[in-house]
Amino acid sequence: MRFSPTSFAPADSRSTPLHCVGSEALSHWLDDQPERVRTWLAALGFKASAGEVACVPDAAGGLDMAVFGLGDARARSRLRMALGAARSKLPVGTYHLASGMTAHDLPEQLLGWLLAGYRFDRFRPGRAAPQIAMLRAPDGIDTRRIEVLAAAECLTRDLINTPAAQMGPEELETAVLALGEEFDAQVSVTYGDDLLHENFPLIHAVGRASDRIPRLLDLRWGQEGPRVTLVGKGVCFDTGGLNIKPGASMGLMKKDMGGAATVLGLAMMIMALGWKVRLRVLIPAVENAISGSALRPGDVLTARNGLTVEVNNTDAEGRLVLADALALASEENPDALICMATLTGAARVALGPDLVPFYTDDDALAEALMLVSGPEADPLWRMPFHAPYEAMIEPGIADLDNAPSGGMAGSITAALFLRRFTGDTTRFAHFDIYGWQPSDAPGRPKGGVGQGARALLAALPVVLDLE
Repeated sequence: MRFSPTSFAPADSRSTPLHCVGSEALSHWLDDQPERVRTWLAALGFKASAGEVACVPDAAGGLDMAVFGLGDARARSRLRMALGAARSKLPVGTYHLASGMTAHDLPEQLLGWLLAGYRFDRFRPGRAAPQIAMLRAPDGIDTRRIEVLAAAECLTRDLINTPAAQMGPEELETAVLALGEEFDAQVSVTYGDDLLHENFPLIHAVGRASDRIPRLLDLRWGQEGPRVTLVGKGVCFDTGGLNIKPGASMGLMKKDMGGAATVLGLAMMIMALGWKVRLRVLIPAVENAISGSALRPGDVLTARNGLTVEVNNTDAEGRLVLADALALASEENPDALICMATLTGAARVALGPDLVPFYTDDDALAEALMLVSGPEADPLWRMPFHAPYEAMIEPGIADLDNAPSGGMAGSITAALFLRRFTGDTTRFAHFDIYGWQPSDAPGRPKGGVGQGARALLAALPVVLDLE
């Protein structure tokens, strides 16, 4: 191919018209078409149902146009990035949108088209990349922004989809170094026992049982503007530690570094789009393994900020490694501190895999996120830092409990735990993401997926007053 599956076709490409039609508008649209088109679509039984594709030939037997069904209003409200479904069904070729998309819908739908070109084929090297349909973007569209969003999302997906044997702390470091080199960012790394010497005791405690050396990855980019710090959970595989997970719960734990993968995708967007910010990305990269040196239930640890933590479940390790990273981040008092982590099953029970709970005390940031969540096709829901639950994370023997008993309000108590490590930072937000698409959907094949990054990319400039 002359261009990437996650980019648009050149503006001068020869292309076939693609019409997008809702089922309630089909008869009106047909009234404006030649009789041969009406006859052909009637013979096909085309109803413009959601995801339905019809190809109309010309007199010579070539492709004259394609028609994509959007379904009725109910179907459209339930299906985002619908245009991604068209890409996998259309014949190979280049298309342009001829009708049926409003200016409001275009950014989401064009992104869905690009993301439908994503393939994770690292372990099928002998298989030729499939030829797929390409799209010439409409005039007036910021194609660069959409292509950046697509490329960053593909980075996130690749990192999550890679099995833990090929994506441990070292490989995650390699990904950060590569991103730093691409955008001329500075990367520093603290390894192994140096984590103790540099006062990151919780990161060290979680990672010390593995023969894959734990580390803290620290990327910096930009010389002016507000300080934006992104912290991502980088648990590259989670056995649960001595509180070992059952096999069924361990099967997807390659995605437990989904927070790290997502903040790297967001960082790529910010750098590629040239924001005037001082960006910092912190990733505690560990494997939660089992050995004679493993963290034990009942151990009490002292975190970087001096708070003591009783470890009542070694499978609640994500909040431990994040605690040290958040404490480090807060020492600079950034203008925005964002934490992203595949943290709790409680979040999935409450909101399912697709809807991401986020926590913040900053009403302006929360309002901005909710305002852009829909247009960015990035579903979010604000959850409370419910103060009465603070007592649930205070065990008595130490300042904090990493795994309160009872199982109630698990996502909220985890968020409250993390907030204890943010110091005086006033604009803090925590996202309890899933990082996984359980089944195929338009623009989102089954597998790793970024969540929350696009909404943050749209909301942060509003609250930080960026140009």
